[in-house]
Amino acid sequence: MTVIAADDDPAQLWATAFAWLRTRAQRQAVPLSAAVVLVPYAQLMAQARRHWQALFAQGFEPRFETTRNWAGQFAAPPLEAAEYTGERARDTLAARVLLEGAGLGAHAELLIGPLLDMAGQLAAAVAVVEPARRAAWAEQARALLPVGEEGSPLRLEATAARVALEWVLASRHSCDVLFTAPARASARLLLVVEGLQPDPLAQALLAHWGDDGYAVPLRESAPLAPARIALHAAEDAEAEAQRAAACVLAHLGRQRSPVALVAVDRALTRRVSALLQQAGVPLQDESGWTLSTTRAAAQLMALLRAAAWGASSDEVLDWLKHCPAAAPAAVRALERWLRRHGAHRWKLAAHELAALAGRHPLEAALAAQCEDWRTQLHARRPLADWLAALRALLQATLAWTALEGDPAGAAVLSALHLLPGLDIGLRDAAGAQQRLDLGEFTRWASDVLECARHRPEYPAGAPVVVLPLAQLLGREFAALVMPGCDEKRLPAVPEPPGAWSAAQRQALGLPTRDSLLQAQRLAWGCALKSPWVDVLWRAGEGGEPLLPSALVQALQLEGLATDGADACTPRAVAPTPVVRPAIDASALQLQQLSSSAYDDLRQCPYRFFVRRLLRLQDDDELDGQVDKRDFGTWLHAVLQHFHEALAQDPGADAGQRVTLMDAAAERAQHQLRLQPGDFLPYRSGWPELRKGYLDWLVQHETGLAARFEQAERHVRQRLPGLAVELVGSLDRVDRLQPAGAGAASHLLIDYKTEGADKTSARVQPGSEDTQLAFYAALMPPGTQLRAAYVNVGERGATRLYEQAEVLAQREQLLQGIADDLQRIAGGTPLQALGEGSVCEWCNARGLCRRDFWT
Repeated sequence: MTVIAADDDPAQLWATAFAWLRTRAQRQAVPLSAAVVLVPYAQLMAQARRHWQALFAQGFEPRFETTRNWAGQFAAPPLEAAEYTGERARDTLAARVLLEGAGLGAHAELLIGPLLDMAGQLAAAVAVVEPARRAAWAEQARALLPVGEEGSPLRLEATAARVALEWVLASRHSCDVLFTAPARASARLLLVVEGLQPDPLAQALLAHWGDDGYAVPLRESAPLAPARIALHAAEDAEAEAQRAAACVLAHLGRQRSPVALVAVDRALTRRVSALLQQAGVPLQDESGWTLSTTRAAAQLMALLRAAAWGASSDEVLDWLKHCPAAAPAAVRALERWLRRHGAHRWKLAAHELAALAGRHPLEAALAAQCEDWRTQLHARRPLADWLAALRALLQATLAWTALEGDPAGAAVLSALHLLPGLDIGLRDAAGAQQRLDLGEFTRWASDVLECARHRPEYPAGAPVVVLPLAQLLGREFAALVMPGCDEKRLPAVPEPPGAWSAAQRQALGLPTRDSLLQAQRLAWGCALKSPWVDVLWRAGEGGEPLLPSALVQALQLEGLATDGADACTPRAVAPTPVVRPAIDASALQLQQLSSSAYDDLRQCPYRFFVRRLLRLQDDDELDGQVDKRDFGTWLHAVLQHFHEALAQDPGADAGQRVTLMDAAAERAQHQLRLQPGDFLPYRSGWPELRKGYLDWLVQHETGLAARFEQAERHVRQRLPGLAVELVGSLDRVDRLQPAGAGAASHLLIDYKTEGADKTSARVQPGSEDTQLAFYAALMPPGTQLRAAYVNVGERGATRLYEQAEVLAQREQLLQGIADDLQRIAGGTPLQALGEGSVCEWCNARGLCRRDFWT
């Protein structure tokens, strides 16, 4: 093996290496077609070919390859069932079998991921060892790994590491063919172009080629150009992305092309790419995207999640909205029904809709069709049968055609072996005949998509190239933009992958911290050799400050860079404040008025216009999380069922009342479709709440001589002289029997689960609360009544807060309602007030444009 020295000029490096190769080929009478030039990464093959053609325009040229590309040109023997292949779809199946064979089957779901990661790292180390020397290497490697003794806290990890080692040792590797006689005969001369750090496989091949192998280090260390390195500190991620996109556009505007956009942080780079594409700038992304982040992968995974037995209504709706076979009108109707009924558990909702097919035919038909689709993925089956079932379901739902027509969708189908004929490659894999349930198959599909990459087709000669930092070596760009250079995304010392110790890394040939550090510093040096460089980072994230990377700080300390100007082009935007809206609603007829609707009118007339006259309402969430509102609804139902049951057994003693109340709680929970696990935080305080309420009830019955009459009474009352009907639902009505011979009166009760101070403030003189007065207005004229709030505390304190002079307040309220409705009918504008705490949570704020008023 010979190492060629050259100066720091990249073109001179190529010229020196190629001159050496050409001279040696002529001396040994070797045709150039029998010479191979190995480059460190695929994108450098075209670069090397251009340099050769610039030097030797006439005659033959050598073959430019990477080790993977070169190995793929030789026929490989058929795979054995349990061999490690580096293909996630196949190796995941084999990993489960190996773990079961090692006695770790119970921990398979936990260890499959770590096992595959360790196998991938060890496979790279094993592959660089010449097959003839692999046995000796294996003995040394086994001695480095700890034994997973019983009782050891790291027993599982140690055993999995040993399984990974034996797995890759027993497997053949794709590059093994490069050590065979056919490969040696096809390349009589071998020139290795070294990258940022020596490639162990290339070094092994050089040793195998002996005197016919040559190496040249393609590393430059030219001095920096301080005046051309600009540093940009952005406020946050979005500002960083915008500033980076502006830097790229500024370079293109000055005819500096191509521009390298370095992908230090993929999420940030995708945002910058999106901004550039909006500006009409073509890009060439050499690193691609993780396949699981594509829309096609998301749609397929939505189908698998929706097919789960315990899928939520949100998960099913998420799939149906992307299902071509589901009519949009039916999906919207189904979503309205689910949200209206708070049906967050799909299985229960589908069963209920089946019973309501006569009243809701559109929703019931779609739910029945959805259940038919879902049941096709419920049986346990081998992987090949799973792929066939999923393929049939995609075709039945018309999603297959859409996936085939989308480049990312075609990549998803290919990665999961769903295309016809591709599943044959998995039939002979170890574990392919194991019967998987839907959850195991979903995890398999998710893992495969997470490890696959999608590289979209981009126009040739794009002016912007997106690439990793390490692939700048040996390439020339007119300018370079590198966002994401903060201490978090570009650390001073890269963290090696895996949990191997430093000694294990050194002995096994795995990347060490020192080697990664050296490679990063060399890549950083390559980046700073571009004629124009913009380095960006964000100054804070999540409320915490962020420092620039130590590499950036070194530039600042050495004075090798200057602060860059913001390249974002300022635009003069004429201020166009929004006038406070005021609507004439005289043409809109109001048929009914509830207490909450009138409260909207008092708080903000414009809110009343939006919510009550236009009837614009938010859709309820279907996340299944039980909140304070659900607790209040449940408690109202509990007290209704309890008092109705108690009315049938008025002589029930204290113990029987506890039993009745517990039964009412269970009935309300079932009625509201609340699962025990969902409601656990509130049910934990149930005994204390129940005792407090029952103790208060005894005092209430004896002190006021009150007897329960009705719960959840729905009342309508027509206003004299107006075409508006008052409507409402009274939580509870009690009959009060006076001590003397006077007529009995009624007590209107409204339950509250809020803080006691807030309830007490409602009944204070001067309060603007009108709820009890409104409920009193629903009762027939002349009825003797009182009204009160009952605050049912979660910690056991139940108290009654009576509204004094409720009859007088009722008359004032009725007069106020009549006046307000007459003014609306007369054309008085309904103006947005924009005052008070009501604006903080108002769902009409986006319509009134409160934040943009004059």
